Amino acid sequence: MVETSIFPADTDHVITTRQVNFFYGETQALFDITMDIPGRRVTAFIGPSGCGKSTFLRIFNRMNDTITGTRLEGEVRINGENIYENGSNVVRLRRKVGMVFQKSNPFPKSIFDNVAYGPRIHGTKDRQELAEIVEKSLIRSALWDEVKDRLDTNAIGLSGGQQQRLCIARALAVGPDILLMDEPASALDPKSTIRIEDLIGELRNDYTIVIVTHNMQQAARISDYTAFFYEGSLVEFNATKKIFTKPREKQTEDYITGRFG
Repeated sequence: MVETSIFPADTDHVITTRQVNFFYGETQALFDITMDIPGRRVTAFIGPSGCGKSTFLRIFNRMNDTITGTRLEGEVRINGENIYENGSNVVRLRRKVGMVFQKSNPFPKSIFDNVAYGPRIHGTKDRQELAEIVEKSLIRSALWDEVKDRLDTNAIGLSGGQQQRLCIARALAVGPDILLMDEPASALDPKSTIRIEDLIGELRNDYTIVIVTHNMQQAARISDYTAFFYEGSLVEFNATKKIFTKPREKQTEDYITGRFG
């Protein structure tokens, strides 16, 4: 079990997991993972491909439920609520836990309609209210100045980096508390990657952010805490500075220094 003493005494743990095991059919993908994730901080998951970090990330909004034959054992709580308890409201959960994927996936609609989509689904119909939500979300995602004069144009025409920031705006529009990001910059050029990293730095003050990244330099730059996964197990979890300068586990050190992985 990871010791919670790695956190300041007054830390608010927004996400907690206890002895989580996860299965794809008969294949076990995660083994006995216990972790506390602090609020309004950036937590990065690192590790080689296939180590379980994306599977673990998707547990927090029950995205794995869409895959036939999956099964979870253990306990996952968000703000104290067991999100896998019978009768848990998955729609409400996914509103509070937004997701940004590796590949930007704007809808083939206008920029405005992309951002307004979630609020509309959740019952917001008033055009003025929608316009305010869209503007606020695009400002928060650092995209407003670039698109404010063409909100009615198709979002597919945006650049890759702009599309990813649009997807972040779309996630923000429904008022989440938590943002999950699965390799959000891996398909982007260096300039766009810097914009996404800067944006994460700005959003950390208002959201709990959990990011999966293969880029260890990125994890070191943007995260407050880092978890290292290997073969479905949590090897080490600590403040990012400690993970990258003085890891407790030799396996972590070997991965950080490029000896394996």
